[in-house]
Formats: sequence, C-alpha cells, structure tokens
Amino acid sequence: MANTLRDSKDVLVDRAARQMDRHFGDSTLTTRQKLALTCRIAYDGGHDSGLAGQISSRGREPGTYYTQRLGLGFDEITEDNLLLVNEDLEVLEGTGMPNPANRFHSWIYRARPDVNCVIHTHPLHTAALAMLEVPLVVSHMDTTPLYDDCAFLKDWPGVPVGNEEGEIITAALGDKRAVLLAHHGQLVTGSTIEEACTLALLIERAARLQLLAMSAGTIQPLDPALAREAHDWTSTDRRSRANFAYYARKALRTHPDCVNGQVDL
Repeated sequence: MANTLRDSKDVLVDRAARQMDRHFGDSTLTTRQKLALTCRIAYDGGHDSGLAGQISSRGREPGTYYTQRLGLGFDEITEDNLLLVNEDLEVLEGTGMPNPANRFHSWIYRARPDVNCVIHTHPLHTAALAMLEVPLVVSHMDTTPLYDDCAFLKDWPGVPVGNEEGEIITAALGDKRAVLLAHHGQLVTGSTIEEACTLALLIERAARLQLLAMSAGTIQPLDPALAREAHDWTSTDRRSRANFAYYARKALRTHPDCVNGQVDL
C-alpha cells in the first residue's frame, strides 16, 4: 500500500535529499586521483583540443594548486604526473612545467575562496557557440545547473598568459560557477572537483543542445522560478558526488592507468 502519493512536493524533495545524504558519502579518492580521473573524463567527453586547456585544484598549502604538465594531453594524465605549483607557476612537486595560461587560475583562486577546482577547456560545441558571440541559453531541464550561473565574456582578451587576462576573466566570472569565453572556450569552477567535473561535461552538452535548437527554430525560455528550483535541486554536493562516481567508473573502464591500484567508487 502506497503511503506517499498524497505528500507535497516539498516533503518529497526533502525526503530524497536525506536519502542521498545517506547513500552518497564522502569519497576516499585523493585530490590527485580525482584530478587524473577528471582529465580522462573530460577527454572522453569531447574536451580534448590538443594541449589546450587546464584543470586545477587547490593544494594543501595556501597559494598552491595541482595541475597537469604542459606537453601531456588529458588522456595522458595520471595521479603521478600531476604538478603542484604556486601562484607564480613555480613547480613545488613533480617534473616539467605547467601551462603558462594557468596564471588566470591563480587570479580566480585569489578572488573566489569558495572555489577549489577550475576547469578550462575548448570543447567543440562550446567553442563553436563562442565563435558566434552568443551567451549560453539554458532551456532544458538537464542543463538547469547552469541556469543564471553562466557568465559571458564577449571580448576576447587574447592569449591568456598575462595578469591582465587573469583580471579580465576573473571579473567576467564574478560570483557564478561558469563563464563562456567568446572566441575561446569555457571555464567552470566548483567547491569540489566533483562539482567542477560535472559542470564541465554539462556546459558542452548545453552548448550542443543550443546549437541544435538554434538551427531548428527559436529557443523558448524556461519559467524562471521553476528553473531556479531545478538549479538548486541539481546542484547539491551529494548529486555531484553521484555524477562523478558514475563518470569515473566509466572512465576507468577505458583508462585504468590513470590511478594507482584499486579505487572504491
């Protein structure tokens, strides 16, 4: 006999949230393992563009963060070949050099103490949308985590290796989790690596959906109140952990070399 068919939506949402808290606990993965997995997940998700793009996450000490070594593609990143750098991009752990474009990560981390992971890539559909100088339009329930949460930088500042580009990109991002960079690509942030990874895959899907919809007709807007409700419902830490665990299991079937030993997902 069913006991919940007359419960309100608020009651059901609260019950589901408590169930997710019980079923999706804290990860046992290290920061290095999560970043290596994120690189492989991004590669499989269409974010490969040669050596373009950077993924980073804060280190244990203030003013430090992990990132990949310049010269390696996302499909070559392992937990062992990641670098630990400081804000001046000096290598503290590891061998090789970071991408000079990592400089704007330093600016974002300084401006946003809530951000613990930054993913910047040039995926195909996001880059195509960026060429049109058109902001991201969120008009499908699957992409609502980005609703009113993706900024737009219309003016391309050039190759982002200077402090000026760090200031410009950080200012454009503001307090949002994502930004579409005209004539460039995308940047997403997260309070966790899992959150940033989820948003990186999502923004490319959103751009692809937008381009398909634009080619067929006029995109119709979502109801703002319902879209914000969906944004908040799909943006919880536990949901990010569940998403990441799925993506990581999938990546490990193709890229078992990116982490050492067995991992519990």
